[in-house]
Amino acid sequence: MTPTRPVDKFDRRRDELAESALTTLGAMGYARSSLREIAGNSPFSHGVVHYYFEDKLELVIYSVRYYKARCVTRYDAVVRDSATAGELVEAFAAKLAQTIRDEAPMHRLWYDLRTQSMFEEGLREAITEIDAALEAMIWRVVDRYAALTGCPPSVTASSAYAMLDGLFQQALLAFTAGGEPVLDGLATQVRAVLPLLVRQGVCDRSPSTSR
Repeated sequence: MTPTRPVDKFDRRRDELAESALTTLGAMGYARSSLREIAGNSPFSHGVVHYYFEDKLELVIYSVRYYKARCVTRYDAVVRDSATAGELVEAFAAKLAQTIRDEAPMHRLWYDLRTQSMFEEGLREAITEIDAALEAMIWRVVDRYAALTGCPPSVTASSAYAMLDGLFQQALLAFTAGGEPVLDGLATQVRAVLPLLVRQGVCDRSPSTSR
């Protein structure tokens, strides 16, 4: 058996610390979570956490990068497996609802950090990079929808992201207050908004489902 390189052990422990930190950060938010508190709610001592991360800011940035690296491919299966525009809309709406249902604390943390980055310069670079990756993720959905309808997009990638992310954030807030029933409203909104993102009047009447 090949021994694990020291750098692998170091990175693996940082990932473990990130997983643990995300639980506390998702429950308490950025401002209320100190490095000591994060350690106190984990299997690791404050000294161990401080050994792997210089301060709370470094840990938070690493943790959110770690989490979002998995998120940015979340809808790729929807893009790949949808053969018609209708299938894509329904699969996308279902996936949006599922991720709110399954990972609401992580999404609340993301919006918390995105707001904090307007005030804390140390967060800004990482949040801007992640936001760009999420925009690209949403654009893959919109671009595929446009191809399946045979209509070119009517908006830019940033506009599409702003619209759909706004719907998602509203649904997350409503879910936090009202629970599962509000997610049906999200699906209705997605069905209404996606057609607005393509130029209906200049459609190719024979769209290719393989584009």
